[in-house]
Amino acid sequence: MKSFLNGFVGKKVDVVCAGGVSVSGQVEAIEADVLVLKDDEEKVCYVAIDKITVVWETKDKPTRTGFIGGFSNRH
Repeated sequence: MKSFLNGFVGKKVDVVCAGGVSVSGQVEAIEADVLVLKDDEEKVCYVAIDKITVVWETKDKPTRTGFIGGFSNRH
């Protein structure tokens, strides 16, 4: 798994771990048995490689300008 994850260094990924926890970010490094991710706000996250169940590369999503409102069930 470590050698597989090394192919993602410098790329943005989504990672799902045991228990359904998911994180996203750019792969900064693989250190010991830990995946090091950095998010868009420059926060660093450390993920135990043996807990990873799914990983895939993400593409930058286009941003939309203007207000995007949520929907509510309240009337």
